Amino acid sequence: MTTVGCDCRHVNGETPPTPLRERFYRRERQSVPAARAFAHAVLGAWGIEKRADDITLCVSELTTNALVHGAPPGRGFKLRLLRDGGGVRIEVHDSGGGRPRLVGEGVADESGRGLLLVAALADTWGVAERNPGKVVWAEFTEGVSAAAPPPRGRPGRR
Repeated sequence: MTTVGCDCRHVNGETPPTPLRERFYRRERQSVPAARAFAHAVLGAWGIEKRADDITLCVSELTTNALVHGAPPGRGFKLRLLRDGGGVRIEVHDSGGGRPRLVGEGVADESGRGLLLVAALADTWGVAERNPGKVVWAEFTEGVSAAAPPPRGRPGRR
């Protein structure tokens, strides 16, 4: 797995939150929980609490789709998390063909519901072409903000 981030430090010695984090995963079963854990850790580092569960669930669904349908044997997929102003964008890049689609209502299959969850939880989502393959993305803008910093001063004093 490869991670992209920033090791730069601000003047006060703190590491600034990197607005782009990405990791590459091989086509193997343990990649989905690893991607979910990575997303959870990045959201925590960014101070995002609201909608973190929704974002993490969508990461799980999109990476599962990439693993099952998008990454040909011997290939993998890339998960990108981008922080832009008040929102978060997740992207899953794979090199497989085809275009994901929502299953119709009333379909009795036990699988194929991942994009329905993504469509219900994300503020917007879509698919973009890439050569080879595609990028399936979801954006979360409403209600996504960093947690409030802890109050300063001594405890118990006002």
